[in-house]
Amino acid sequence: MTRMTSCPDPETVAERAAAEVIGHLQLARQQRGVAHLALSGGTTPGRTYELLAVALEDWEAVEIWFADERCVPPEDAQSNYRLAAETLLRPATIDPAQVHRMEGELGAEEGAQRYAQALSDRVLGKDADPPTPPVLDLIVLGIGPDGHVASLFPGAPALDAGEQAICLPIHDSPKPPPERITLSLAVLRAARRCLLLATGAGKADAISAALAEPSRHVPASLLRRERLTIIVDDAASPTS
Repeated sequence: MTRMTSCPDPETVAERAAAEVIGHLQLARQQRGVAHLALSGGTTPGRTYELLAVALEDWEAVEIWFADERCVPPEDAQSNYRLAAETLLRPATIDPAQVHRMEGELGAEEGAQRYAQALSDRVLGKDADPPTPPVLDLIVLGIGPDGHVASLFPGAPALDAGEQAICLPIHDSPKPPPERITLSLAVLRAARRCLLLATGAGKADAISAALAEPSRHVPASLLRRERLTIIVDDAASPTS
């Protein structure tokens, strides 16, 4: 069953989300010795990362991944990596060896292929031949007004990539830039937990749709409900 929390304002959402992330990281390290965390872009996640950088002192044995990336250089203003670097990675002095960047500057095809290989090697092991995708401990997600998550957009062919897909090239994003790299729906669904964040009245309809019947027209509704935590402010709450 989906866990949803409504907070009075965006700052409280970020505080609650940071605490949620810390709890999952600590549990993963206790149980498996390492935590695999995937980050997304966006204003609400960005504030969460700023709080995380201060709140969690020990980042040892935390591997940082990304849910999606635009096909731009890492220093570009549109880069999700740049956002994470400025708000979390550098302020928390996380070892660059623990950070696995999607190489958007290589283009969607090559970038996705390399990232799929990196995930397989690092999370599953280089000699593994698994029937299922890599299992990340926690994926932090935003949601678009259209219900998209990562770079999985309503009705897109990428939603039908199948259970063996790990990382996908996107060539026709309805939001600029059109070229992107994204984790597959299979990887999002395989994660031990997805944390979905939303603030503002413009996201209320998307959250309502995400909680309704699963639909390819609302990619967020296709996430595993029993592994999903949603944190919103009152403005984005479907009951507001």
